[in-house]
Amino acid sequence: MITVTSTASKKIQANLTRRGSGLGIRLGVKTTGCSGLAYVLEYVDAATPEDIAYEQAGFVIVVDPKSRAYLEGLEIDYVRQGLNEGFEFRNPNEKDRCGCGESFRV
Repeated sequence: MITVTSTASKKIQANLTRRGSGLGIRLGVKTTGCSGLAYVLEYVDAATPEDIAYEQAGFVIVVDPKSRAYLEGLEIDYVRQGLNEGFEFRNPNEKDRCGCGESFRV
C-alpha cells in the first residue's frame, strides 16, 4: 500500500489540472547514486497492463511490478522548507540514505 498525504495529494491534483491531462503519477525506483536506488516520479497518461494501480482521491498512482517491493508502505508528502519545496518519500523499507539524500538502500 502506498499512501499520499493531503498536502501531496493537493499538489499532484493541481499539477494534473495545470498539465491539462493525466491519469495520475508513475512512481518507481531506478539504480543510481551512492546508495544504489533513487525514487522516480512522473506524470502518466495511461497505465500498462502489468502496472499496479493505487486509487487515490482524484488520481491514480501507477507502479511497475519491479518497483513494488521497494515501495510497499511508502508515504508521499509534499514539504516546504525555507526556499525549498518538493515531494518527500517516507519509506519503511529504507535501511539508509546517502549523505546528499538523493539515493537510498533497502
